[in-house]
Amino acid sequence: MPQDAATPDAVDRKTVDKVLESVRITHPDRVIDKTTGFTKQAMVEHYAAVAPLMLPHLKGRPVALVRAPAGIAGELFFQKHAQAMAIPGIRLLDPALDPGHAPLLEIPCVAALLEAAQANVVEFHTWNATSRAIRKPDRMTFDLDPGEKVGWPEMQEAAQLVHSLLDELGLASFLKTSGGKGLHVVVPLKRSYDFDTVKDFSRAIVKHLAAVLPQRFVAKSGPKNRVGKIFVDYLRNGFGATTVSAWSARARPGLGVSVPVAWDELASLTSGAHWTATTIGGRLATGNQPWKDYDASANSLAAAMKKLAFKPPTP
Repeated sequence: MPQDAATPDAVDRKTVDKVLESVRITHPDRVIDKTTGFTKQAMVEHYAAVAPLMLPHLKGRPVALVRAPAGIAGELFFQKHAQAMAIPGIRLLDPALDPGHAPLLEIPCVAALLEAAQANVVEFHTWNATSRAIRKPDRMTFDLDPGEKVGWPEMQEAAQLVHSLLDELGLASFLKTSGGKGLHVVVPLKRSYDFDTVKDFSRAIVKHLAAVLPQRFVAKSGPKNRVGKIFVDYLRNGFGATTVSAWSARARPGLGVSVPVAWDELASLTSGAHWTATTIGGRLATGNQPWKDYDASANSLAAAMKKLAFKPPTP
């Protein structure tokens, strides 16, 4: 589980059920996803089911919310800062963390998670840093984003190639489905560098991939640049950038869910939305076990930078 995402107090089923009973769900029969008939009631129940697994990925981190008041086919609202709409249980962080903006948000407990779902939140995205060390990221994220005409076998191969390169650089990495089309590779970090340095180094890694395997990877974003290729999105590593949290549903037809997986499970995955909000139940017993070594695997980037001939800026 994410380093410092605060080892939360154990959340047992009875606690979740008690909180769920206390949440007043308005318009429970409103359909969120017409392709599955999934309702708002079912969405709140999804987050109740995954709450014990999801809170370690949320707690301690600023969060961005994707709200779908009219269902996922309607207008979506992306919220990073406190606004007029208050959600019970959500923590407002110190405005000094992101100067010039309203306070950032945090989901610290089951009540906040379920009340957010009741407030039509479908997706939860987190920063690469915790609020107590907001300027020093504790993870580096690579979002494998397929262009047109990229098949799933090519995505699986690409993830394995990214994994192999990170291994060569001496960087432990962890895999999760995105809940959408792609895959996420997450590298836990010791807090040694600022966001600009981590982002620049992640870009250097992606440029190396694109130079060595141009038939597979591209280092430029934009649909025209990646037809038949995969853009490994390093832009997730900038200050304020977010990535969908593990166990979050996605506001897309079918409601895929982002799920931590072991590297040896990669070959068995059928898509980035291998699990959905309607099928996730069978995965709950496995939970976060594929990432059990995450906290003990925080990487120092110095040696990897040297291997890639990357020179960090002088402080």
